[in-house]
Amino acid sequence: MTIKIGILTASDRASAGVYEDLSGKAIIDTLKSYLKSEWTPVYKVIPDDQTSIENELKRMADVEGCCLIVTTGGTGPAKRDVTPEATEAVCDKMMPGFGERMRAVSLQFVPTAILSRQTAGIRGSALIINLPGKPKSIKECLDAVFPAVPYCIELIGEVKLECNEEVIKAFKPK
Repeated sequence: MTIKIGILTASDRASAGVYEDLSGKAIIDTLKSYLKSEWTPVYKVIPDDQTSIENELKRMADVEGCCLIVTTGGTGPAKRDVTPEATEAVCDKMMPGFGERMRAVSLQFVPTAILSRQTAGIRGSALIINLPGKPKSIKECLDAVFPAVPYCIELIGEVKLECNEEVIKAFKPK
């Protein structure tokens, strides 16, 4: 069975081709460095539209069978920032500790991290994590929460993600 991981960029401008999606590519590069397990990215760039985000999260989880879906963009306070609302709308359970941890880490770098509304939740057997939109922040946030990701995915869907221990160590209670 091939492990699939969804990478979803919510950006009006990137989806319109105004600029290249560096954030989604940063997620893919970071996950490539973290994971020893073979995996395939399911990658999409869409506008900041709640219905579109909800539909794509459902497709990645339910149709593509992604065990992990990582979003970037749409987590700020602007009117078009609706990724957390879309995530909450499609999830069975919310996992607020992910957002709390990411904001705590980001506050060490920028005071505006308090404006970020990252969250995470579970839809079926998929863990959905909302990340901020800047590539530097993506790496900082993933470094902070990823040690808990493989165990969470194993608990909800029995998929085993093996980490490259030289880059990041997964935590599993004994």
